[in-house]
Amino acid sequence: MANARWIGVVCLGITAFGWGLNWPFMKLLLRELPPLSARGLAGVTASLILAVVALSRSERLSVPRAAIPRLLFATFTNVIAWMGFGTVAMKWVSVGEGALLAYTMPIWATLFAWPLLGTRPTFRDVLALCLGVIGIVILFGGDGFSFTPEKLAGAALALSAAILFALGNVLNRAPIPVPPVALVAWQVGLGCLAMLVFGLLFEKPDFPDVSLNGWALMAYMTIIPMGICYLTWFETLRRLPPATASTGMLLVPIVGVVSATMMVGEPLGLREILAMAFTLGGVTLALQRA
Repeated sequence: MANARWIGVVCLGITAFGWGLNWPFMKLLLRELPPLSARGLAGVTASLILAVVALSRSERLSVPRAAIPRLLFATFTNVIAWMGFGTVAMKWVSVGEGALLAYTMPIWATLFAWPLLGTRPTFRDVLALCLGVIGIVILFGGDGFSFTPEKLAGAALALSAAILFALGNVLNRAPIPVPPVALVAWQVGLGCLAMLVFGLLFEKPDFPDVSLNGWALMAYMTIIPMGICYLTWFETLRRLPPATASTGMLLVPIVGVVSATMMVGEPLGLREILAMAFTLGGVTLALQRA
């Protein structure tokens, strides 16, 4: 039993660091490729790899007809909104701003649960919301809330990614009757194919001009966060309590923010640390409800 728990902790660490490092890597990749084209190509490739993994685990890839609408809705909230909006946001906001805004989704989930599920917010939920809002105010208030149109668009997209992801989690609570790896392969494949098509039509990516370093970043985004990390996340959920696994995911924005200071040269001063403490403190309280 203890051995299984330690394996779960190791898988949680791999998942958190793999997803966390993807934030600065994505920021670096956007210097060479537009966001939807980059995320779309990585996701379509990763979905094919995940489909092969699913088949090797004897998982069926077929989707019951009655579950298709829910699969498409989950694809929109979990991939197009979460991955797509979040990636586009990175054009205009820093890694710290994007990651902290995106990881406020448990706070919004507790708010959606009231009108949609009849779960009234507790004092802890209200406190979680207040802490999250204070963290966001600290994060964006350093310049006296002087937003350029681009900065405002980036912040709105990152926040929309969190809100739509939370809405999807509340509305799609019943499990979709598809095995886990196959389900991720379908969602990532469909969502990222839509992004790739849109990117090819409107962003006009110049793939031949991408440097070797750019392709290395693309390979990382394809294999680690969109491939291996999903497998280690499923193993984490199998071996650790859901509350422990969810709270452990708070490492993701911390890893993203700290690594961005080293890789991208983003600031990590008192303002950023306070914003991270308040925002993730609120998220921690919201996760305790789950």
